[in-house]
Amino acid sequence: MLSLPVLAAPAGASEHSISLLLAALAAVLILSRILGDLSQRIGQPAVLGELVAGILLGPSVIGLLDPGNLVVFTLAELGVLILLFQIGLHTELGAILKVGAPAATVGVVGVILPFVGGVLVCNALGITGITATVCAAAMTATSIGISARVLSDLGQLNTPEGRIVIGAAVLDDVIGLIILSVVSGLAAGGALSLLGISKVAGLAVGFLIAALAVGSVAAPLIVKAAGRMRVDGALGSLSLAFALALAAGASESGSAMIIGAFAAGLVLHTTPKGKEIEKATTSLGHFFVPVFFGYVGASIKLQALMDREVLVIGGALCAVAIVSKLLAGFAPFWLKANKLQIGVAMIPRGEVGLIFAQMGLALGALTEGIFSAVVMMVMVTTLVAPPWLAKIAGRKPSPVEHEPGLDDLVSGER
Repeated sequence: MLSLPVLAAPAGASEHSISLLLAALAAVLILSRILGDLSQRIGQPAVLGELVAGILLGPSVIGLLDPGNLVVFTLAELGVLILLFQIGLHTELGAILKVGAPAATVGVVGVILPFVGGVLVCNALGITGITATVCAAAMTATSIGISARVLSDLGQLNTPEGRIVIGAAVLDDVIGLIILSVVSGLAAGGALSLLGISKVAGLAVGFLIAALAVGSVAAPLIVKAAGRMRVDGALGSLSLAFALALAAGASESGSAMIIGAFAAGLVLHTTPKGKEIEKATTSLGHFFVPVFFGYVGASIKLQALMDREVLVIGGALCAVAIVSKLLAGFAPFWLKANKLQIGVAMIPRGEVGLIFAQMGLALGALTEGIFSAVVMMVMVTTLVAPPWLAKIAGRKPSPVEHEPGLDDLVSGER
């Protein structure tokens, strides 16, 4: 039987290599859904299943998914941009600006303690410079998707503790994105000095402010233009194009691409079509985001995790990551609330920590061993929080029980 390619293959590509790539992508989508479903059935977030799927399909086990493949890398990059775009679409800028004192205190302390603690423990283990900075930065942000999902499963989302956690997690994500932009610039060759950090931070904040200002004017025009088009999918396509354009602009300005994608989501969230844009981009996220997590999982070398030094580093990072967020929950000392529940809910790093780890590996700031140690920290913090929260709340989380209205907030956690 004669097999003909649909398109002419470029130099260096073959039908066989393309078929292997397609098989790898199919396997990622199928296995990530199966393991994600199993994760949720036992009360864990789906992201753990997607990460394990990548580990199993990667070079450490089956060897079907090659993280060194340029196409896989590109699809993973699109995945992380869409993920941050979706997070922006789920975030109300007004809620960030008007967050209460307890949430702001938990959020800020929840960034400072793990970052400082991470640098100190890395230095104590002989890890210095940009490598220590990336490790510490990966410990700062809380996964709002995972925290919100678990709190909803437990019926705790609309309690005072739940509102504080969500406000603090949103603030953590914004600060974390700025830290990520700073670290990205330093890892790309910027000087590790007060001047260098100030310059990169200024670019990150400046671009974010400029993007929000320009986007607030452009977003309504985009929605209006899409409304005049008769072709199906115009709103989703133009919105995604806006996010990609801002991501490209962020990169060209010396900031991180995800800052641009996040800013695009923030401004489009305020338009009357915000909910429709979320729905239009959800199907894209169902393909690209699991590829990103699969890529990160495939980048993990299980052999490296068996190394004694990696286990020591990973264990130390886990201890600091857990203790620092717990202490952050007790930071608003004047507050009459279940501070332990707040602290535990702030522990999961989830997809945000993985973004930091993958960026550090891609820029050469992390070795494979230290990358594996950071991912170990992400996996442990993501794994321990849900059952711990369930114990505090007095019952086991159910993967099918959610509070009304949460689906729009955490659609990234499938």
